[in-house]
Amino acid sequence: MRVAGLIRAAAFIFTLVAMWVFLRTYTSFSRKTIRLPRWLGMAPKEIRVPNTKCGLSKLCPDNFFAFKISSGAANVVGPSMCFEDEIIMSPVRNNVGRGLNIALVNGSTGHLLRKGSFDMYSGEPQLLLNFLAEIPDSTLVLVASYDDPGTKMNDKIRMVFTNLGSSYANQLGFRDSWVFLGAKDLKNKSPFEQFLKNTPETNKYEGWPELLELEGCVPRKVF
Repeated sequence: MRVAGLIRAAAFIFTLVAMWVFLRTYTSFSRKTIRLPRWLGMAPKEIRVPNTKCGLSKLCPDNFFAFKISSGAANVVGPSMCFEDEIIMSPVRNNVGRGLNIALVNGSTGHLLRKGSFDMYSGEPQLLLNFLAEIPDSTLVLVASYDDPGTKMNDKIRMVFTNLGSSYANQLGFRDSWVFLGAKDLKNKSPFEQFLKNTPETNKYEGWPELLELEGCVPRKVF
């Protein structure tokens, strides 16, 4: 009985000592934590990323319009156009089609004037010529290809796009990818254009090059 009592007493004393050591260590650690530099204890400041129109990587300056144009992906996913944070053409809106998708925007106010899709494989080129012939002055012209933009593109159509500032309209052919933003009676070549040739050795998709995406800030009126 005495031995059992001694064992229980020893266990009780050991428990008290262990608790004392733990509390002393914890208290010491807490005090050291309080003495840490203030900046370590501060909550991180919230970093606010400014919202950009059309999801651009940067804000556009005043008196500039934000835009983003994406070509179609093969003959599966249609193109899209965003101007001043408004989606004006896209597969979701169901207003894009095979060939060339074109939107006309007032270069001063940014208001959409007209839009249309023109089948350049089996469609009538004259419909596109009529559409392009009625472009008012100081109008921005947004273009996105889908599937095949160049099979029935004749010299008259190529000349119109060249006069709008295109550097690649004369090269556009079967199943090429093309995105472009130009303007009526532009004196110089537009800086907003991308072009990929349909080349079997480099095509990303079977029979088609990869889609193109063009974004930027265009000045009001004619740039």
